Amino acid sequence: MTRTLEAAPGGTRVTWRPVLLVAGVIAVIHLAVAARYGWHRDEFYYVITGRHPAWGYVDQPPLTPALARLAAALPGGVLPLRVLAIAAVAGCVLLAAKLAAELGGRRRAQLISAAAVAACPVFVGASALFGTTVVDQVCWLAVTVATARALRLGTTPAWLLAGLLAGLGLENKHTIAALLVGIALGLVITRRDVLRAPGPWLAGVLAALIALPNILWNASYGWPWPAVRMAAVLSGRQGSALTQVPELLLLLTGPPLLVLGVIGVRRLCTEAGRPHRWLLVVGITAVAFIAVTSGKAYYAAPALPGLFAAGAVRVEAANSRDGRRAWPIAIGLTGAFAIVVGLPVLPPKVANSVAIGSGSPAMETYGWTGYVRQIVSVADRYPADTTIFTSNYGEAGALTILGPAEGLRNPVSSAHNAYGFWGPPPGSAATVLCVGEFDAAYLHRFWSQVTEIAPLTLPDGLSNEETRQGAAIYLCGQPHGSWAQLWPGLAHLS
Repeated sequence: MTRTLEAAPGGTRVTWRPVLLVAGVIAVIHLAVAARYGWHRDEFYYVITGRHPAWGYVDQPPLTPALARLAAALPGGVLPLRVLAIAAVAGCVLLAAKLAAELGGRRRAQLISAAAVAACPVFVGASALFGTTVVDQVCWLAVTVATARALRLGTTPAWLLAGLLAGLGLENKHTIAALLVGIALGLVITRRDVLRAPGPWLAGVLAALIALPNILWNASYGWPWPAVRMAAVLSGRQGSALTQVPELLLLLTGPPLLVLGVIGVRRLCTEAGRPHRWLLVVGITAVAFIAVTSGKAYYAAPALPGLFAAGAVRVEAANSRDGRRAWPIAIGLTGAFAIVVGLPVLPPKVANSVAIGSGSPAMETYGWTGYVRQIVSVADRYPADTTIFTSNYGEAGALTILGPAEGLRNPVSSAHNAYGFWGPPPGSAATVLCVGEFDAAYLHRFWSQVTEIAPLTLPDGLSNEETRQGAAIYLCGQPHGSWAQLWPGLAHLS
């Protein structure tokens, strides 16, 4: 086996029993409320895209849709998808402990690192539903741990494992490229000796080969690639990256974990932390990524466990009696906050009233069956071949997946994101039920006759993203052309 010139220190044994207990507790909490409300619009979309097998989609690579399609084929409705999400967050907890061990942390450091990830609001909230975000988090952590292990062992097989995991991560979400750039910069700046061996280079080649099918899929559409077009749209919607920093530091992390992360930064800046200083470069690169691209704050969140692990090692080394009591309490309170805000533990009325920022994440999983029933009750008045055209992929997915059980007979179509790439529906656009976040002025661009039939509402005056945007059902007629002629104007990204 080929070794690097200098192996990194660390590599203590993981105390699996208490770490598994932490992972088990968070898994049980998630499982207890996993299907309490219902589907999220993104979960509908992942399942539907998975039913259109391809090496890519305009807004994501193929891994998560393929997994969603497999899970949705099992009995239990949304529960199998949520089990996948719970497995991912439990994996993040275990990997956080392993990362602390790779940094030289013993039992206490491993427990603090694992508990910090288990309690971190951005990890708890992401694992409330299955999607690219929770899979991205476990991919980031797996690549980070594999890199730390490869630096310690210095063997080519260890580097190839890191490359394999990186390639799989790229087939899930392109934002993991920020991690890979951060690792590369970190090695150049802090561990240049490692680059004299073939391991890191072979890992990069392996990751690129695994990602190649998705790259070729994007290239088949010409420049700008679909992924580039989608990134530009999302960047334009987010606004200034400076507004994202407080959200990342406080709401998505929590003050106690922010302190732990700062301690981790201080650790990595010391001589003792020098061999693992590449983790600090990764964190800086992740923040720079959301700043440059105006990306969402949670894109950078998977870099946090590296700082948590380094902080946990320093806390353990300090061996303060007060710290031994304070850290479990602080992390526990953070976890309680994360559970209340991020999981559907509260009654819907309470969750709706305590929503922070743009709304409660849990409320975005509430009320879809009622939506479908409202639409079906209107669609029953029209011939079965009347197309239902929705404003977004969530509404289309809900009708496709939940509609048959409610008696829906009509074809369902949308022009949002991947739906737009799949092309117009068959049949005539002469009489169409347009459903969702439309307004009459927009619909009049495509149909001369536009009549609002009924608003779409949640019970008891509750609200989510759909109702806040004024979703309704419209009857549209006298189109300004066929579906094929209307489609270029209807297709949109967001």
